[in-house]
Formats: sequence, structure tokens, C-alpha cells
Amino acid sequence: MRELQVHDITEMLSALGELLGSRGQRYELVLIGGASLQLRGVISRPTRDADVLAEWVNDRLVPMPNLPEDLRAAVRDVGEAYAAAPDWLNTGPQSLIELGLPPGFEARLERLNFAPGLVIWLAGRYDLACFKLYAAADEWPTRGRHLQDLRALDPDPETLRTSARWAQSHDPSAGFRERQLGPLLRELGMYDDVRE
Repeated sequence: MRELQVHDITEMLSALGELLGSRGQRYELVLIGGASLQLRGVISRPTRDADVLAEWVNDRLVPMPNLPEDLRAAVRDVGEAYAAAPDWLNTGPQSLIELGLPPGFEARLERLNFAPGLVIWLAGRYDLACFKLYAAADEWPTRGRHLQDLRALDPDPETLRTSARWAQSHDPSAGFRERQLGPLLRELGMYDDVRE
């Protein structure tokens, strides 16, 4: 699958908005992950896809475990036009919603309009730090793209502390705290013990 640069994501979301509008459809989607970091200007690395966390309807998050068929068809058509994967826009980990988003998540969303048929809401920097810390700890001791992205976000010590507490609400096990999260925080220069 071709990796997507920030200009690819921007062009493809614009094309998707045009296509949806021409078909009389409109969606407001909340993005997380690498594409959200690209659109915020935090990272320049390519990403494999764009992760949809939820739909934004009447000023509230509505879980979206799967893309509706009309949206999936439009995503597939845009992917074909840009020689990208048919699921270049897909649903992200729904467990983030099920287990609880960082407090105040909705208030930190940033709106981007893409033609008449698409509005994208980007997760806030604080929320992205929470997600990336959790993902980096989950794959520890691998030092992959989640850790690189977290470093690019450059969270301050207080953000790391509160992000760590949030991550522990998703995995409260002692093993996660002691063998994954703790060593990761020490790698990031945090030497005090973070507990729930």
C-alpha cells in the first residue's frame, strides 16, 4: 500500500468532500492518528491511512465502528483515483471511546472544511499525546512510530503525567505500568513513579 504524505491526505480529503457533495452526501468525521498529526503540522512522515474515531453529529461524538456503505464507496473511489488503498480512510480503535476519552476531548477538537460534503475534526494535541503515549507503551520496548510521534508532539512533564494516568485507565494492570509505561516514561526523562 502506498504511504500517504500530508499533501496526499489534504488532496484526497478535498476530493472526498467534492465527491460526497456531488452525491448529495455530507459527513463530519473525527480524525486521530498519523493523518491528524500531519494535518496539524506536527509530523512530516508519511502515514498508511487516516483513522476515523467517530462521527460528529449535533455537537456530539457518535461511535462509528464501520464506515457507512455510501461513505465507504466514496473512499474507495477516491483511493482508486489517487492509486491509494481502497480503505485509506477507515475506522480507528473504537476501544478509545468505549473505555473513555481524555476529559474535555470534544472541547479541543479543531474543525477543517473539505468542500461541501466533508468536515474533518482533528483531535487536540493533548489528546493525541494521550493516544500516542498509550500506543507507544503498548508496543514497548519497540521504539516505533508511536514513540517518534509522541516526541514530535513534545509534551511537557505535566502532560506526560496526566497522559500516563489516562493510559492506565485503559490498562490498569501492574504489568503494563511496571514493564511498559514506566520504562517508556523513564526513556522520556520522567523519573517519578506515575500511579493511578
